Amino acid sequence: MLSSGSAFAHPAQIEGVDLRPNGDSYRVSVTISHPETGWEDYADGWRVEAPDGTVLGTRVLAHPHETEQPFTRSLSGVVIPDGLTEIVIRARTLTTGWDSEPVTIPLP
Repeated sequence: MLSSGSAFAHPAQIEGVDLRPNGDSYRVSVTISHPETGWEDYADGWRVEAPDGTVLGTRVLAHPHETEQPFTRSLSGVVIPDGLTEIVIRARTLTTGWDSEPVTIPLP
């Protein structure tokens, strides 16, 4: 017998990242694709991390985007500590958690 749920869930895919300086912080825009099925399984966030895993910012996605794929959302005010040469972007889904393939972005 087959059941619905995480057995058939897929992690979100990060398709692109745009990083723009904005004063003392950055505006980070992330494009994500995910085969969303509605409220049961959707990409519900992404975050910016330092290479050591320290979370620098989190963008919560409050609803499914099943008719808008891929989709881009931004987060402003991300402060990146001096000395970092790159950041890591990781996406999350409701069913798989922070299970996406991380993407490393060099700082400008």
